[in-house]
Amino acid sequence: MAGILRTWSALPLSRPFRPYEYGSCSRTATDKELSLMSAQNVTVIGLGQMGAALAGALLDAGHSTTVWNRSPEKARPLVARGAVRAQTVAEAVATSDLVLVCLLDYPAVREILAPVGESLHGKALVNLTSGSPEQAREEAKWAAGQGIAYLDGGIMTTPPGVGDSAHMFLYSGAPEVLAAHRDTLAALGAPVALGTDPGLASLYDSGLLGLMWSVFGGWLHATALAGADGVTARDFTTIACRWLKTVSWFMTGYAEQIDAGEYPGHDATIDVQVAAIGHLLHAGADRGIDPRLPELNLELMRQMVAAGHGSDSYARVIDAFRTS
Repeated sequence: MAGILRTWSALPLSRPFRPYEYGSCSRTATDKELSLMSAQNVTVIGLGQMGAALAGALLDAGHSTTVWNRSPEKARPLVARGAVRAQTVAEAVATSDLVLVCLLDYPAVREILAPVGESLHGKALVNLTSGSPEQAREEAKWAAGQGIAYLDGGIMTTPPGVGDSAHMFLYSGAPEVLAAHRDTLAALGAPVALGTDPGLASLYDSGLLGLMWSVFGGWLHATALAGADGVTARDFTTIACRWLKTVSWFMTGYAEQIDAGEYPGHDATIDVQVAAIGHLLHAGADRGIDPRLPELNLELMRQMVAAGHGSDSYARVIDAFRTS
């Protein structure tokens, strides 16, 4: 017994023991065993690049996965991995209480699901199709009329990132769906609940993509500027990523100012920012770098200065985007 205790004490404790009963004995369940114990039947409708990645992640997590696609040949790689290919949408829907749909757009979702609305009654529908907040809310109304528990989702990664908990999946709509199926949906990525308004996932998705493109644009402009003097993109980006952590700190503070509607310029005023961006424009002009992106930022800042807000923080520039 002492030897056994010494062996146990030497075991790594990177995760807690999770015993389960097996007859009169208990032992620690492996991650694979736990996955199988919580496995459920899931249907995935739509097998484009993203839909196929969703189905693949579910299979990897041990879930019994039924798939359907308008072009049946797209199911072959997944069938080879253990998926079941349904012949019809009705057959696909009938096999599972949890149905995921990922298609080109919302009209395609309605076209495919409307004929099987009655079959979806009492089931959970998770729509991971990209669209507008208004489309998501309209789809939720249709689902409610069919007695379907509806959850709208935004996938904040590309297909290769599906299945990695480092990436977010945004959800809004019926909270009971996320509560009941969180473990299954976690196989796709980290589930983030945004609230009961089904349009919020699409709203966040649109805003975050806009943020991404703005960051990409600023990074590419800066990388071109530094590269003109021989700095490699790799070297510059190493420093840029550290800088973005500081930028996120600024954003957190500015968010509080925006919600309060008060913009004290304690850190740096817009007047100071206008002067600083001049240095960027001069450096770019000397190196033949396209000035349109910083010129747009300068235009927005000058608009706030002209409105009498030069002594406010940069967060005041949000008023330049609020055109109505």
